[in-house]
Amino acid sequence: MNSTKTPKNLVKRTISGGKSDGIIFEKYQLGHILGRGSFAKVYYGRSLEDNSSVAIKVIEKPSNSDPDMEPRLIREVSAMRRLNNHPNILKLHEVMATKIKIYLVIELAKGGELFTKLLARGRLSESTCRKYFQQLVFTVHFCHQNGVVHRDLKPQNLLLDGYGNLKVSDFGLSALPEQIRGDGMLHTACGTPVYTAPEVVRRNGYDGAKADAWSCGVIFFVMLVGYLPFQDSNIPNLYKKIIRREINFPLWISTPARNIIYRLLDPNPRTRFGVEDLMGLSW
Repeated sequence: MNSTKTPKNLVKRTISGGKSDGIIFEKYQLGHILGRGSFAKVYYGRSLEDNSSVAIKVIEKPSNSDPDMEPRLIREVSAMRRLNNHPNILKLHEVMATKIKIYLVIELAKGGELFTKLLARGRLSESTCRKYFQQLVFTVHFCHQNGVVHRDLKPQNLLLDGYGNLKVSDFGLSALPEQIRGDGMLHTACGTPVYTAPEVVRRNGYDGAKADAWSCGVIFFVMLVGYLPFQDSNIPNLYKKIIRREINFPLWISTPARNIIYRLLDPNPRTRFGVEDLMGLSW
């Protein structure tokens, strides 16, 4: 992967001892940690040029950690650059690098994770769910129109800005057009099992757009109800429930919302609602 060359003394201080008060590239002041992942840490950052707030994702260079991270990082940056103009997708401002680290400077989602909001409230009102679900559907449709399949849609990857609007993030597992084989299908199994469409784990090829639609259905159910539509600690048993479409709808879910979820959580991708089908619904 091509990375930015670092002129001598460009980095005034570095992160060490767990502290994050360094100044990188004489452009950003690193603050407290916002989150940790398997391969990266996300810090609050402040621009030294205009005093604006940003988030800075700090990643160890693949050669120094996990060589499998390089394709994931390339996909994440490529996907975000393709999608940078959508209001409900976190904007990528800048990519910088030192000899050992890569810094992604991204938009700060001041409202935090949707997942945190769900944990605090248990479930959301249908009117709130409808707002978030509509924003999610329009955003995912935009992704697909621009050749990007997310493949890891879940509440933890849905953030909120300071006005309560949805922001889709974390495109590290996304698929770009060059990953589609001659059969028109994707073949890499990835994602979080409880949010992943059943055909993805079969390894026979799958339509990425239909797989994203399934994940949208699970997210919609979780927002409305406060728990997953299919649950089992045993993965094979989990997928048996999914194939049988064993969904228990609480009485408070409206008929239109129930119908949408049922059509999205169709184990057969050929008959499952796609995101484009949702675009035509008045609800």
